[in-house]
Amino acid sequence: MSRLDSFIRRMQAQRDCLNWAATQVRDRRGPILEVGLGNGRTYDHLRLLLPDHDIYVFEREVQAHPSCVPPDDRLFLGDVHETMPRAARVLGQSAVLIHSDLGTGDHAANAALGGWLGPALDTLVAPGGYVIVNQPLDVPRWTRLPEPAGVRQDRYFIYRA
Repeated sequence: MSRLDSFIRRMQAQRDCLNWAATQVRDRRGPILEVGLGNGRTYDHLRLLLPDHDIYVFEREVQAHPSCVPPDDRLFLGDVHETMPRAARVLGQSAVLIHSDLGTGDHAANAALGGWLGPALDTLVAPGGYVIVNQPLDVPRWTRLPEPAGVRQDRYFIYRA
């Protein structure tokens, strides 16, 4: 499979998982967290799916399309290792949905990041909240859920706290 085809499948899986999760949290109170803004596509999609929710974004340096930049009071700017603990102090375990698509092409670096990321996200997700991520995470109080129909197993990961 070409890298382009792989990218398209990953984006389709991401969209399908987020669409599914939005139906689960639409009527719940609590913020949505987007970990990694990138160019803002996923943030923009979440704004359309969940217009009545506050969406907080974590990003090292904003380089998104201008129409996809969150307001300053919804942006945790800087290294995620520093901003996530700050967010936990501000928001507590209140997020009904967290989406994270962090990582690189380096498998060892991604595994190390995942070892830190799961417990860090756990400080932010509300009981019964959902975590949608691009890598497997091991958090004792989370249950892994099956992917939505059409999403290949292990392409994306859905957890419920």
